[in-house]
Amino acid sequence: MAVEGGMKCVKFLLYVLLLAFCACAVGLIAVGVGAQLVLSQTIIQGATPGSLLPVVIIAVGVFLFLVAFVGCCGACKENYCLMITFAIFLSLIMLVEVAAAIAGYVFRDKVMSEFNNNFRQQMENYPKNNHTASILDRMQADFKCCGAANYTDWEKIPSMSKNRVPDSCCVNVTVGCGINFNEKAIHKEGCVEKIGGWLRKNVLVVAAAALGIAFVEVLGIVFACCLVKSIRSGYEVM
Repeated sequence: MAVEGGMKCVKFLLYVLLLAFCACAVGLIAVGVGAQLVLSQTIIQGATPGSLLPVVIIAVGVFLFLVAFVGCCGACKENYCLMITFAIFLSLIMLVEVAAAIAGYVFRDKVMSEFNNNFRQQMENYPKNNHTASILDRMQADFKCCGAANYTDWEKIPSMSKNRVPDSCCVNVTVGCGINFNEKAIHKEGCVEKIGGWLRKNVLVVAAAALGIAFVEVLGIVFACCLVKSIRSGYEVM
């Protein structure tokens, strides 16, 4: 039995929200892939909270897309079971997102600590590994930083000669500019703090986007429950 009256409007709004869910799902997948690429370039290795976060984001995005598809089928066919499944799964996604937000807040200091330790470890491999050297050079050039805490960290690397930093530390990068350098000619601030500051600035954007997605999901649950109630009333009339 087809829904009537105000439920037609609810059904239409649900379709609009389902399109928004698909867009959010694609956005989450893109953010997850982007975060994974950034982490792979910042040499965080192993199954750490920071390295697992992009995987969780991608998984939530894929699951949200599948749930939106189930909701679309349920709304189109006005199927009671599909709409109940949609509402339950959407609620589960919200719980996962809340848990991920809490975990991100709780482990924020641990992630930075792991990044600091990993950065210092890879500094020791700088003269030995061309791939590591390329990643560190790119980070130092992009973030205009030098070393972990500051440029003096390079003095602690045994295989680096004294009074030398990588050329990527220089304000104007040229071959050999890091040898017998002048302090005014290099970036003195450390990369860990610089990258941490960049993350803190962008976390507000991520938080705002998460709140927006959560609001849309709440509306989706409410409209789905309204449609379920209408469908159930139709069955009882029959």
